[in-house]
Amino acid sequence: MKFNLTILIPSLNEEEPIGKTLRNIPLKELEKSGYQTEVLIIDGGSTDHTVKIAKDFGARVISTQQGYGWQYRLGFKKAKGDIIVTADSDNSYPMEKIPKFLEILQKENLNFISTNRFANMEKGAMWPLNNIGNKILTFFTNILFGLDLKDSQSGMWLIRKEILDKIKLVSHGMSLSQEIKIEAFAKLKAKEVDSSYSKRIGRVKLRMFRDGWGNLCHLFKKRLSG
Repeated sequence: MKFNLTILIPSLNEEEPIGKTLRNIPLKELEKSGYQTEVLIIDGGSTDHTVKIAKDFGARVISTQQGYGWQYRLGFKKAKGDIIVTADSDNSYPMEKIPKFLEILQKENLNFISTNRFANMEKGAMWPLNNIGNKILTFFTNILFGLDLKDSQSGMWLIRKEILDKIKLVSHGMSLSQEIKIEAFAKLKAKEVDSSYSKRIGRVKLRMFRDGWGNLCHLFKKRLSG
């Protein structure tokens, strides 16, 4: 049986890592497993060679305004795949594990998978303050929404496109990562699976305190709004 798969990646000035990120996608293995794969880059206005490198690889590139949430929400609409796999463009997520995650999704008839980076995190892949911030955000996500996540901020997910109409995504920024998990685990057949995380290549764009505080405020706002 053939499946249409979209590997969806947001980008912004990632000319250094994006080539390696894309080369690590196991396209041949996916094809053997029955997946017809498109690579979709949603670019937030790169001014370097990110877009050219992605197109040279054969990826479909769509440009939009900056914003993690904006980019993903547009990507979900434009994706051609029945299943969507997400990852960052900085080579930090294990693309080689995509077939394994897809097997879990299919065998267990899941709608959504989120990955736990902390299960096998490379030493130095995350700054100590970021590590603490992630654990604080995960703690409040679990407390406020009755979940049992190990990593509420992971950016690698698997989603069946047909279920996107069943969840409510409103975030324009980094908080979309926790928002999609809160929605998925409340409304869908979802699972968190152990994964890994490597040191990113290139400059870190996460604004530690601003993004962390924004995500925390988003959690309480979402809890109050229902």
